[in-house]
Amino acid sequence: MFYKYHGLGNDFIVLEDLNGKAPKSPEFARKLCHRRFGIGADGILYITRSKKADAGMRVLNSDGSKAEMCGNGIRCVAKHLYDMGIVKKSKMSIDTLAGIKQLECQVESGEVTSVTVDMGAPELDCEKIPMKCRGTFISEQLDVDGRYITGTAISMGNPHFVILEPLSEGAIKELGPRIERHPMFPRRTNVEFAEVLSDHIDVRVYERGAEWTLACGTGACATAVAAVLNRKVPECKEIEVRLPGGSLWINVGERLSSVTMRGPAVRVYRGELQE
Repeated sequence: MFYKYHGLGNDFIVLEDLNGKAPKSPEFARKLCHRRFGIGADGILYITRSKKADAGMRVLNSDGSKAEMCGNGIRCVAKHLYDMGIVKKSKMSIDTLAGIKQLECQVESGEVTSVTVDMGAPELDCEKIPMKCRGTFISEQLDVDGRYITGTAISMGNPHFVILEPLSEGAIKELGPRIERHPMFPRRTNVEFAEVLSDHIDVRVYERGAEWTLACGTGACATAVAAVLNRKVPECKEIEVRLPGGSLWINVGERLSSVTMRGPAVRVYRGELQE
C-alpha cells in the first residue's frame, strides 16, 4: 500500500515502513517517482518507528539520493500519522536525519489541514552546511563558471544557497543546476532565487535531487533566514513566502534561535504497488 500526498504541489509517495522492510534502493525510488513510467513524485517518504520520537521519517529524492530533511514532506507525514491513527495527538515529534522535529497539527472535522513545524535553529557554519570554506558565507560571491553570484549559504538540516539579487529568467534556469552541483558543496545544495517585496517573499527553488519544484519547505525557511541576515525582513515576525505551488508562513526567532514553518498538507489518493 502507498499513499500520495503533496504540500503546495511538492508531491510525495508515502510508505508506512513500520517493520523496516520497505525497499530503499536508489533504483526503487527512481522507478516509483518517474512521472511517465511510475507513480510520479518529487520523492518517497518512509514512516518508520523511533525510540526517541513518536515516529521517524526518512526521505529518498526522485533521483534516488537521500535527503536529511524535507519541510513539505514532514507536514505530509504528520497528517498521515494523525489521520490514520498511528499517532493520535495533535502535538507530535518526528525523528529525521536532521534531528527530532516538534510539530503541531491544526485539525478540522477529524483531519489535519495545516501543520506548524519547529524547524530548529539554522546552521551558518560553512563546514557544517557543508560547504568547502570556513566561517560563514553571508551575502558573498560564488564563482559559477566565471560568473560571480552573490548569495547566502544556510543549512536547515539540508544545505541551501539563497540568492536575493535580481536575475533574468534565462540566468535563473541556467544557474539552478550549476549551483546545485557546484564543487563548493560536497553534498550538493538546494538553490533559492528570491525577491523580497513589501509584504512577502517570492521564491523559486531548484531542489537538490528533484530539480525545479513547486515548493520547498526548508527552502522557504532558508530564504526567510537569509532575508533576516541581510536585513530585508525583521526577525520575530511571520512572513509569507510565496512559491509556485502556494504560500508558507515562516517566523525567524530572535537572534536566529529558531525557525517555525506553517503550511498545508493534502492527501491525494492511495493505491497498491505491484510486486
